[in-house]
This record gives sequence, C-alpha cells and structure tokens, in this order.
Amino acid sequence: MAAPHSVAGQADPADAQDEVNGRAGNAFLRRLRAPRRPRLWFEILLIAVSYWTYSLIRNAVPEQKAEALRNADWIWKTEHTLGIAFEESVNHAINKVTWLIVGMNYYYATLHFVVTLGVLVWLYRSHPGRYAATRLTLFATTVVALVGYYLYPLAPPRLMNGGDFIDTVMVHHTWGSMASGDLKHMSNQYAAMPSMHIGWSTWAGLTIFALATVPWVRVLGLLYPVATLLVIVATANHFWLDAVGGLMCLSFGFLVARLWYGKLPYHLPKLVPVRGQGGPLLPVKP
Repeated sequence: MAAPHSVAGQADPADAQDEVNGRAGNAFLRRLRAPRRPRLWFEILLIAVSYWTYSLIRNAVPEQKAEALRNADWIWKTEHTLGIAFEESVNHAINKVTWLIVGMNYYYATLHFVVTLGVLVWLYRSHPGRYAATRLTLFATTVVALVGYYLYPLAPPRLMNGGDFIDTVMVHHTWGSMASGDLKHMSNQYAAMPSMHIGWSTWAGLTIFALATVPWVRVLGLLYPVATLLVIVATANHFWLDAVGGLMCLSFGFLVARLWYGKLPYHLPKLVPVRGQGGPLLPVKP
C-alpha cells in the first residue's frame, strides 16, 4: 500500500508551498497596484510611444468609405427619428460668425492635445499618487476607441453624401486641422465614432473638477467638455451620437482603473513617499 501524502496533524509540504506562492503572488500584485511616484523619463517615453501607436493604428484602419457613408446616413436618420438632429442648424448658424467659427476650428485642432497633456503634467507634479491610475483611465479609453474605429467606420457630417454641412476648415482656410485641408491625407477621415475629442475632454474636465481646489478652475473643468461638444458639432466633424460613443469609451476607461486599483483614481492618495524611502509624503519634483 502506498504511503499517505501527509501525516495526521502535519501540513502537506505541497499545500504549504502553494500558500507561500499565493502570498508571493498577492504581494506582487499589491506592489503593481500600489500608487507610486512616476518617473519623468518613463512618462515622456510612454506618452510619445503611445500617441505614435494610436496615430499609426487609427490611420491604418481601412477607411471603408462606402460603409462609413452608409453608417453616417443611418446615424443622421436615427437622430431625426429621435428629434436630436440639430447638427446642421448649429453648423450653419455659427459659420455665419466668422471670428467664432475660425476660433472653433483652432480649438478643435489644438486644445484636444494641449489640454490633455497639460492635465497629465499637472497630475505628475501635484498628484503623483493619482497619476498612474488617471493615466490608465485615459489609455484604456483610447484603446477601446481604436476598436470602435475598426468595427464601425463613420463619415463625419461634413463628408456625408447629399448633406448640406459646411466644412468650416475648408471654407475659412484654417491652419492646423488634420480633419481637412492639406493635412487630411495624413489622417483617416472615416473614424468619427467614437469622438475622442469628447472622451479626452471629459477625462480632463472631470479630473480638473475632482482635484482642483480653486472654485472657478473647477467650473472651467466642467465647461471644457461642454464647449468641446459645441465645437465638434459646429465644425461638422462629429454627430451628437459620436459624443455618446466617446463617453462610453471613457466609462470603460474608468472601469479598468477601478478594477485594477480597487478605487477610482481620484480616491487614491494624492502624495506618495520617495521610492525606497520612508518619511513624509511629498509631491513629485522634476
């Protein structure tokens, strides 16, 4: 008869080893999830590589023009059915105010990047304990948006067949937009759903509102995605429903960060100790 694997009253060595391995694995996960001070060189490299990858994948997605135009027709009909097909009226009304629409063109072309990077820098300097989780939210939002571009090509209103939308960049010869003009060949013109202008601006606005201490700055945080929604519609770059898609992607980003860190990014500690040292919690310094 074979000898028993364990003697009564004694722990099985295999079970004990499994327990040790389990504790080691849990400790490793806790270390990965623990808020820590970001490293400047790593963050710059990560953001540069991530944006390059995002642009490469987004622009490599097949444009599928015919399908994108069919989807745009369906969106437009659906919005008419729901009674929210206001894009054309907004586009025409604001286009009559030259200084306003030109300003919106530049807003669309620049603030999408400037504000997002500005918020990341502010988090890095003043909220290092929350930086990684908030950055993860942004990255997860962007990744799922890329899936949307692939699965649901969509023409913006300004490219619709038979539409009466005004391409405000073309009409006013605005510099800098990747959406039209001389730079349009560098960007996929049929990746309107979801709107990352809304996804990123809402991420930035909520972050500012949640973490800023000056009341008027917090109000600006809330107004930023609202203004962005008006801009993307007035310039005929997106439908209202593209904004809904952007918000859904952002919700997914927050869910990923919540599952990984166990809390929403804004509920994590603001400050973290210097790596490998104890002592007071200090904000990060460049």
